[in-house]
Amino acid sequence: MIDASTFLRRALLADAIFSGVAALSFTFGAGAFATLFNLPESLLRETGLFLIAYTALVGWLAARSAVPRPLVLLVVVGNAAWTAGSIVLLFSGAVSPNIGGELMVVAQAIATGVFAELQYVGLRKSGGVVTA
Repeated sequence: MIDASTFLRRALLADAIFSGVAALSFTFGAGAFATLFNLPESLLRETGLFLIAYTALVGWLAARSAVPRPLVLLVVVGNAAWTAGSIVLLFSGAVSPNIGGELMVVAQAIATGVFAELQYVGLRKSGGVVTA
């Protein structure tokens, strides 16, 4: 466990809020977003369901003054992988989004990449190991 810096906790909280909004939107509005963005409804709904669990984890981390360093690193690496995976998805040909869909995927990829960077910086600003 490490002493989480205020910067890290705020970066995690911002990620939890952003992810929570996306989770609810994609889970309960998958059909509408599928039509709007020309993306598969199942992809959007499953993304939303995943983000519900992710939001709970990141929100839990944000609420703690001491956090497990490996878990925060997992969030950082996961966000970086999500960013790369989103861009790969667009170039893979597996989906054929319209321009709005492409812009949405790129925008959320950028936001997720920014969260990864902010969380990494916050992790580096965090204090040493906390003993029980």
